[in-house]
Amino acid sequence: MEFRPMRRRRQELSPEECREVLERATSGVLAVAGDEGYPYAVPLSYALDGDRIIFHSAREGHKIDAIARCPRASFCVVDEDDVHPAEFTTYFRSVIAFGRMRVIEDDAEKRAAAELLGRRYGPDLPATACEEEIDRFWSGLCMLELCIEHLSGKQARELMPPRA
Repeated sequence: MEFRPMRRRRQELSPEECREVLERATSGVLAVAGDEGYPYAVPLSYALDGDRIIFHSAREGHKIDAIARCPRASFCVVDEDDVHPAEFTTYFRSVIAFGRMRVIEDDAEKRAAAELLGRRYGPDLPATACEEEIDRFWSGLCMLELCIEHLSGKQARELMPPRA
């Protein structure tokens, strides 16, 4: 698929800057094609791993049903949102990842994804604590992967570095 170019190219973030935002942020909003064509967007914690984004989920529900019907999704992260009322503007920086979702079925791959997420949110905890938590919830745990096909990022003019 050919993704449309950004209209305001000067404010576009580079692929490296987009990845930096994804590394820095701690949550975002996953958007999928929900019931009866209505968009379904849900806030989620995540971990970036190369060209994929990892999420955890319950095994059943609106999100899982939507992914089964149509794997195409987007995931939006807001890195900065600084409102400047006197200027009638917001200094913002955000990234959208586009790609295809899949449920991770293989147990070894599922455990590795869960451990990745655990290390992201509990980097100072002992590895055994993460393993015990995974074991405790294993029977109901579902791990999801968004394979990134396209990244798009934009920032307010006010956050852009000065021109050379």
